[in-house]
Amino acid sequence: MYLKRKLNNSLTVFKSKRFPYKMVKSSKRYKVTVGIGGNIGDVKRRFEHLFTFLQRDIRIDILQTSLILKNPPFGYKPQDDFFNSIVVIKTDMQPHLFLAYLMKVEKYFGRKRSFANAPRRLDLDIIFFDNRVVKTDTLTIPHLSWSQRDSVIIPLKSLT
Repeated sequence: MYLKRKLNNSLTVFKSKRFPYKMVKSSKRYKVTVGIGGNIGDVKRRFEHLFTFLQRDIRIDILQTSLILKNPPFGYKPQDDFFNSIVVIKTDMQPHLFLAYLMKVEKYFGRKRSFANAPRRLDLDIIFFDNRVVKTDTLTIPHLSWSQRDSVIIPLKSLT
């Protein structure tokens, strides 16, 4: 069951039992903010399954989730609207290992990479990794242009 609230003609937020969610503490070392998104199939249900999947992984502690935002696509526009949320986790994995982990999770949930900004079942992006700045060929932290995207800003603002 989702509570739904329209922000304007193109943005809608949803709340459920797990979005938003908050846990008190974790003994893991690194705090990571992960953007989650998708626009193929029942994305909200997939987010619920992702929550359970992550919760069962001993390498991950879910600290918090944001509300879910439905928003128009950018870049490649002839596609369905996206659903986006934020999951704040704690882990002992280093940034590149954590990125490899997220890519395996995407694949587990049926992600197929075709072209930039293509429709997708699940997209997982590292927005922040503690206070680190990383710039390599395979990883940039903080995530590029996060501060210009409603799909990141609105869910981030909903974190308490």
